[in-house]
Amino acid sequence: MSAPRTLFVDRHEDRVWVTLHRPAERNAVDATMVAELHDVCAELERDPKVLVLTGGTDGVFAGGADIAQLRERRRDDALAGINLRLFERIRALPMPSVAAIDGWALGGGAEIAYACDVRLATSRAKFGQPEPQLGILAGAGGPFRLVRLLGESVAKQILLAGRTLDADEARQVGLVLDVVEPEVMVAATDKLVDRMLRGSRTALRLTKFAVDAPPEAHPHVDLLAQALLFEDSEKFERMTAFLNRKTAS
Repeated sequence: MSAPRTLFVDRHEDRVWVTLHRPAERNAVDATMVAELHDVCAELERDPKVLVLTGGTDGVFAGGADIAQLRERRRDDALAGINLRLFERIRALPMPSVAAIDGWALGGGAEIAYACDVRLATSRAKFGQPEPQLGILAGAGGPFRLVRLLGESVAKQILLAGRTLDADEARQVGLVLDVVEPEVMVAATDKLVDRMLRGSRTALRLTKFAVDAPPEAHPHVDLLAQALLFEDSEKFERMTAFLNRKTAS
């Protein structure tokens, strides 16, 4: 596999940091980036780890889709869901994904952040969907994801009224977990991932699976996931250690 042209990929034992890197284009999502992110997804499907997706700490997460390419797309391109299918694949990764957002996340750049399981923002982060100004809609998951994440009222404020959320507003409405300063974003994100991974990775995967299951799958999917975990050796090891600590104290 050749080295990515639009990404920096930093692999660790339990997580993979992926930095969008098209600085001259404000990290706009183009066809090459889509293909390279699909390669990352394939890797994480084969060898599940936490994905951390960021635009770095230069004040831009992603300024949207590449307008020059978007202008040339036609009906069949829209129906193919080029960006939507990638973002759905990120959403469906086996282990959790975290978007670490410093600065602007607009259009498709915001939509890729919505596809991640958890979002952490710096104090200069901003979220917006300006697509109607370009004669299109937020077609890569924005409408249905924002309704699920924030409710219909706030979603319509962003999608229809052009409201831009700053970092504090994003935290208030629950779009981001926390707001930190840019210089500590990497450390804060790693601390968040560390907290996730303190638990059983199998339990983490199955919890994500249960949360993402469609409403009609509950409670059956929850019962089946718990049944698997009840037979897992790590459950016995962790509970025995807990009980031993409790007895010792």
